[in-house]
Amino acid sequence: MSPDNTFIEIDHVTFGYDASRTILNDVSLRFPRGKVTAILGGSGCGKTTLLRLIGGVHAPTSGRVLFDGELVDSRDKAQLYRLRRRLGMLFQFGALFTDLTVFENVAFPLREHTDMSDEMIRDIVLMKLNAVGLRGAAKLRISEVSGGMARRIALARAVALDPELIMYDEPFAGLDPISMGVAANLIRKLNDTTGATSLMVSHDVLECFAIADYAYLMSSQGQVVAHGKPEDLRESDHPEVRQFIKGEPDGPVRFHYPAVPFEEDLGLSA
Repeated sequence: MSPDNTFIEIDHVTFGYDASRTILNDVSLRFPRGKVTAILGGSGCGKTTLLRLIGGVHAPTSGRVLFDGELVDSRDKAQLYRLRRRLGMLFQFGALFTDLTVFENVAFPLREHTDMSDEMIRDIVLMKLNAVGLRGAAKLRISEVSGGMARRIALARAVALDPELIMYDEPFAGLDPISMGVAANLIRKLNDTTGATSLMVSHDVLECFAIADYAYLMSSQGQVVAHGKPEDLRESDHPEVRQFIKGEPDGPVRFHYPAVPFEEDLGLSA
């Protein structure tokens, strides 16, 4: 991956929410402009944290986060507002406004960040909702839609401003197989037609590999285990890569979170 084509760079970043546990440990990743990149790994490995660092929600303990060559400074509110205007975010749990209609949820970023007329906002919102198959649900309230529909509404809102960077946090969670396939194809189509840079955090290996140009696999220790094209990772003989991709129960990735011996917790140790 050529550094000259890098849009987002994570440069030797270490981060933890408190001093007791490091989430990301000296991580370096590059996300190329105009490509779809998947960030894979088990729960708690720091995938969502990477997106938060890119968006300036948190500052790294050490290392740098670069957005189109510009150092992201979480203390610079003016910079963050300007950079965030260039990105769209699909949150893991949708984060829709429950007191607004489907239409007004998608219209929100347009009203917040632009001076467009009501007629233009209407046309854009209906176009985005049509792309996710929910134009007919525009007048519904969020309480009236299913979980899968809510995820598609959140996707329409994430791309309302035609952002240069689109970050998807578990875009396939809660979707039925048909909606999952539609969502995956839409992510790929949006990327190709708009030239956006797309980052996907997901557990869904099959859907990610079907549409991603490149993929990173994170370990539970907050480090990059492997990276490359999907076909390269699929053919890898690295034990942790093979276990994750094939969903094998036995291997270097343990099911149990590190703990003292069970007998010690029960007070039965000698």
